[in-house]
Amino acid sequence: MLKNNLGLFKNYCKKCSGESQLHGTTVLAVRRLNKVIMVADGQMSLGNTRFKNDTKKLRRLNENVIAGYAGSVADAQTLLENLESEIDSYPQDMLRACLNLAKTWRTNRSFRRLHASLIVCDSQNMLNLDGDGNVIEIKDGVIGIGSGGIYAQSAAKALYDIESLTTEEVALRAMKIAADLCIYTNSNFTIESLDIKL
Repeated sequence: MLKNNLGLFKNYCKKCSGESQLHGTTVLAVRRLNKVIMVADGQMSLGNTRFKNDTKKLRRLNENVIAGYAGSVADAQTLLENLESEIDSYPQDMLRACLNLAKTWRTNRSFRRLHASLIVCDSQNMLNLDGDGNVIEIKDGVIGIGSGGIYAQSAAKALYDIESLTTEEVALRAMKIAADLCIYTNSNFTIESLDIKL
């Protein structure tokens, strides 16, 4: 019964908005003061409808690597599973694992239609991956993705140099600003962190 109702709801939303995929939205990563903090909101949208408010958009791929996604939930999960396999193959070389995923994403016919954006971090690197084959290394310590990503990223940059704030406080305050501005972002946050090994 529930499955049938969900199917009807998806079809209704598809007709109304032209969009049938479930989308996760905002993720922010901040690298600062020997910490990497990644924060994601919990909202999942189906077209113009807030479908779920406690979605988990972050994943710890191993002890040293965390990832977050925005975009189509099913597509992102497929990408994260493949990235996890690549990291298992190259546990000490996250960059190589991400480049291999980007190559597959760009060239494999079954992957080309996957719509998502990923942030992947270890203690040394902060990377943004997308379906155009881009693997962008973030050097200034802040990256946001998803519909509220630009708000979160801008706020984090503004807060970044305030010495009295911890890295977690910078990330959470920035995400709160994004949630206040973006209708596709809520304040039900999940957090993952890494210590930076100097």
